Amino acid sequence: MTGTPGVPAACDTPDGPATPEGLARFNAAPAAVAEELLLSCCHSPRWAERVTAHRPYPTLDALLAAADEAGYDLSAADRQDALAAESSAAPHPDAPPAAHTALRAAHAAYESRFGHAFVISLDGVRPGERLDQVLAGIRSRLANEPDEERVVAADELRRLARARLAHHIGAALAPGPALAYGAAPFSVQASGMR
Repeated sequence: MTGTPGVPAACDTPDGPATPEGLARFNAAPAAVAEELLLSCCHSPRWAERVTAHRPYPTLDALLAAADEAGYDLSAADRQDALAAESSAAPHPDAPPAAHTALRAAHAAYESRFGHAFVISLDGVRPGERLDQVLAGIRSRLANEPDEERVVAADELRRLARARLAHHIGAALAPGPALAYGAAPFSVQASGMR
């Protein structure tokens, strides 16, 4: 699977494009409820308020485009707040002890160097490859200069927020694990990373 989790932007009906049920619920929700859902995707109040304020969205693609745009417009302080709310995930409990040790050490080194949890979107990465992808990502990004890593982390945060949001909105249409890594109800944490 590539791109956002397998959630169609709209379904065709004889009367024209239909809005997915999850998107309709999001569009109709009170602002506080929509913002709460958005904050579980990216912990930036400014981002959540901006995405909420532009409702209703005609399609999932329109919502995701607005979420991306709002993510690009975050200030450095907004991005730092969002990154501070992320946490490092552990591998699956059934993973070998060496995997737990390696991941714990890699996360500690990353957090020590950059001051926040490592974030990476694993959208499109098979479950059996996620742990290797995370370890390789941390090792590679540890070589980045802080300014370069801020740009990379901001991009990964946007991708992660997009995957989480697509999962939230499309959950009724495409149930299953989210394809993201980081702290949120629909990210790969203790389950799914082997």
